[in-house]
Amino acid sequence: MKLINKLVLTAAAGVYMTSTAMAAELTVYTAVEAEDLKRYAEEFNKAHPDIKINWVRDSTGIVTAKLLAEKNNPQADVVWGLAATSLLLMKSEGMLEPYAPAGVDKLDPKFIDKSTPPTWTGMDAWVASVCFNTVEGAKLGLKAPTSWKDLTKPEYKGHVIMPNPNSSGTGFLDVSSWLQMFGEKGGWEYMDALHENIARYTHSGSKPCKLAAAGEIPIGVSFAFRGAKSKADGAPIEIIVPTEGVGWDMEATAIIAGTDNLDAAKKLVDWTVTKDANVMYNTGYAVVAYPGVAKPVKFFPTNLTEKMIDNDFEFAANNRKAILSEWQKRYDSKSDPKS
Repeated sequence: MKLINKLVLTAAAGVYMTSTAMAAELTVYTAVEAEDLKRYAEEFNKAHPDIKINWVRDSTGIVTAKLLAEKNNPQADVVWGLAATSLLLMKSEGMLEPYAPAGVDKLDPKFIDKSTPPTWTGMDAWVASVCFNTVEGAKLGLKAPTSWKDLTKPEYKGHVIMPNPNSSGTGFLDVSSWLQMFGEKGGWEYMDALHENIARYTHSGSKPCKLAAAGEIPIGVSFAFRGAKSKADGAPIEIIVPTEGVGWDMEATAIIAGTDNLDAAKKLVDWTVTKDANVMYNTGYAVVAYPGVAKPVKFFPTNLTEKMIDNDFEFAANNRKAILSEWQKRYDSKSDPKS
């Protein structure tokens, strides 16, 4: 009897060891809002309970810099939720594993890398806008701006906050879009004038709108969905779409070349393009990659998609380093301390 029990226990231990060995862990770098990560993992694990996600989360600029620094010794398996402009840069450095996820053909083509097979796939888009606190604006006698150029007017001095493009993807899409809209010379001249009115630069793309919503600043340069969410929560803000047009970028997903967990990484990336995943993205973004999924978002500007510029992602990616270096040299003195 003891021998039988010993055999049973040995067999059970073998099954446990086999199931443990079958379980995979993925290190996933992301710039997705921190409050959403648990939900992302929970939804994925409904389909793949045997794959554990270990998140490494920070703002877009910091995640991008970390990945580039680790180019010769990659620590991540997958990037799930990083600006497409960042992934285009990594593509040019040979850092991404080409892979066409199952079902990728169902996505809107503008969300798919042009290479065959693609090296990244888009998830959702976020679009620049200005959050204006009407109560604080009235106290200061400020009218709501209607254009980017308005933000350089003397009356707004010290009343504008925007994201640092070295840290924030939202900040970078602002800067790269101004250089496209106004030209290189005109773009830097615009930012010189804007800098005179900036109170400070944050390291988060959503923070300027959150601060405007809380009444800590009248004007926050941020993104439209954050504004709509704050307004739906009762904040006295207007979400302004500047007349010149607005920059935008995509959150996207890719496999890091050289991962030791390629099979599990492919399963994750397959899931990220599914309809279920896009339904999940739509809780945080108004524009998603899977056609027909996005539901109307209360207070989201109705004319926003018409004002999205014809964004040259290749320009933004290829010139990213030079743009950020020039920006830092000119304006970093007003940036928040890094935590």
